[in-house]
Amino acid sequence: MSNKILYSPEEVQDLISKGSIVVVDIRDEEDYKKSHIPGAVSIPDIFFFLAETTDEGLKELQDKFQALFSAAGITHEKKVIIYEDAFDKRYGGSCRGYWFLSYLGHPDTGILDGGFSAWKEKGLAEDDKTPNPEPSKFELKIHPEILATKDEVLTSLSNPNIKLLDNRDRVEWTGESSSPYGVDFAPRKGRLPGARWIEWYNFMEREEGLPYFKSPEKVRALCAEYGLYPDDDIIIYCFKGARVSNTYVAMKLAGFKHLRNYLGSWNEWSRDEQLPINDERLPA
Repeated sequence: MSNKILYSPEEVQDLISKGSIVVVDIRDEEDYKKSHIPGAVSIPDIFFFLAETTDEGLKELQDKFQALFSAAGITHEKKVIIYEDAFDKRYGGSCRGYWFLSYLGHPDTGILDGGFSAWKEKGLAEDDKTPNPEPSKFELKIHPEILATKDEVLTSLSNPNIKLLDNRDRVEWTGESSSPYGVDFAPRKGRLPGARWIEWYNFMEREEGLPYFKSPEKVRALCAEYGLYPDDDIIIYCFKGARVSNTYVAMKLAGFKHLRNYLGSWNEWSRDEQLPINDERLPA
């Protein structure tokens, strides 16, 4: 098992040349068809899937992605590299792929650092051919310790030892909008009671025009400003667990040990009228 998460374009190219690797493109199908990394398989559902954290919802997620990963020929013996356009283009979709595979038990998943934009900037090969991988049987080995369910989040509201981090865009945090999909896509606007807020963009900085994660030292310093430290028990939420995954990776790289993704996030929470929210409008 590798603890390495981020791989440069050159490292990914080298891994492809050696075989025993599956490269996964999470972008829209039409973008994938135009151009992608040679041999990459397309799994856009990694980005689009809206999860619920009930028992039934988690079973649906597990069944769906077991089938998709099996169809892509992914096994525990093959390293998987996930990519998107760039870290700030699809709300952390490649990081969501990393998180999904980690949650479902894959032991060696990585992310293309800088995404397809960095790959193209290096002048590396692209093509528009759709591969036909040999199907596998992806084995599920669930890691529940990196996921927070709706019920666990509700319990956490009365537990001072658990810290909630909201990393949505400012307009969602302030209550101007309910989601990235539209102002009224979700039925309620606001935030979870007691949550602190660090907008997900703040975990990245630009280098030659492309977004990359800040250094571990900078991430720890940023989090300390909001009372978040590497040994804390932290649950992160956004709208559907994609931006969460982006922040999850940044904080994991910075040495945070107890991170959980509330995968249902605001999409699930806001639709249950019994669950408490803070709906006070904040200054924009």
